[in-house]
Amino acid sequence: MKGLITYLWLAASPLLAGLIPSNACDYAGSNLSFIKTNTQKAISADKIKMVHYYAYKALSAIDKSMEQFEDCGCEFAMQSIEEGENYLKKAIKAGSILSTRILLKKALEHANSSQEALADHAEIHSSEYGNDLLAVNTKEMEEKKNIFRPIAGKELEARIDASLIDFELSLQKVISTLPCEEANEYVSQVFERCELELLKSDLTEGKKYYNLRTKEIAAKALVKLSNQCP
Repeated sequence: MKGLITYLWLAASPLLAGLIPSNACDYAGSNLSFIKTNTQKAISADKIKMVHYYAYKALSAIDKSMEQFEDCGCEFAMQSIEEGENYLKKAIKAGSILSTRILLKKALEHANSSQEALADHAEIHSSEYGNDLLAVNTKEMEEKKNIFRPIAGKELEARIDASLIDFELSLQKVISTLPCEEANEYVSQVFERCELELLKSDLTEGKKYYNLRTKEIAAKALVKLSNQCP
């Protein structure tokens, strides 16, 4: 199975370098799930050492995600995650585990607000012409896109999607044939690996897209596992 994943990665590699930065909001949202998960782990931890460990992971993820938030262009999401960052820093400096948890919960609230803002931002921009609030001339915007965006961008995305079809089928086979515990462990490793890859600042846009799609496939498999396993 690992060999298949490696093969798929290598097969897709020629496609990855030329992809366009058209999914910044998706990448920011993906990183937010990692930030929220580690903030929640910090809140649940009963030892201050582990509280700090998970809080630092969340803080580091925010720092690595700032470029994606800026590229996304959602001002409220950016402001919310910056507030969350401030609360995480305060939580790490707090003198007691109780005060730390209070601050961490505030950080989590702002992370949730940031995620909601991204969802609203995507909804506003989903229409070809959008809302009057956008105050953007569609024709002019498309002309600008053509200047900076490689013509083959969407085609390359489609090819990466196609290259992941076999991987998705093999993952379905894993969850239908392996014992629940083994399948869950394997799929979780795929999901977590993609989360970590997406936090890297030096990834090409193509590799970001590949990891984002792989993470989405793994997430669906985990949901299916949770429904079919006791």
